[in-house]
Amino acid sequence: MPEPRNPYFALRPRACAALLALAILVSGAASAQAATGGASMAYGGGASPTEGEIAFGPYSSAGASWYGPGLWGNKTACGQTLRPRTLGVAHRSLPCGTAVKFVYRGRALVTQVIDRGPYIRGRAWDLTAAASEALGFEGVGRVRYAVAVEYARPSAKP
Repeated sequence: MPEPRNPYFALRPRACAALLALAILVSGAASAQAATGGASMAYGGGASPTEGEIAFGPYSSAGASWYGPGLWGNKTACGQTLRPRTLGVAHRSLPCGTAVKFVYRGRALVTQVIDRGPYIRGRAWDLTAAASEALGFEGVGRVRYAVAVEYARPSAKP
């Protein structure tokens, strides 16, 4: 009778691959922080764009909150399934896929609109749990943001 396989040894190659992927991500994050003066960058779209690939309008400030745990597994308004690592934001009117750059306490994040909301007075953005974590944003507060120029609206000010 053959000796039973120990499942611990079967997991080792997967664990090594996961650690290697994590090491690559960490080394990439360190070089990205050096290029952005210490601010971290992430992008919720497919390939990560460089700073020059997306032109952003001027920065504004608005109320924000974050969402996720009670909604994981549900579809977003833009068709994605919301998961714990889903990177994106909800906005009431910007088109799905609009790139937005957020800055909060020295951290920066470039991500996309993937959902609709928030529908609470005084808030313009709902960050997914992953976006909130990337920015170090907790609870409710104000964030600085810049919308990609191709979707930016003209200012109402003269």
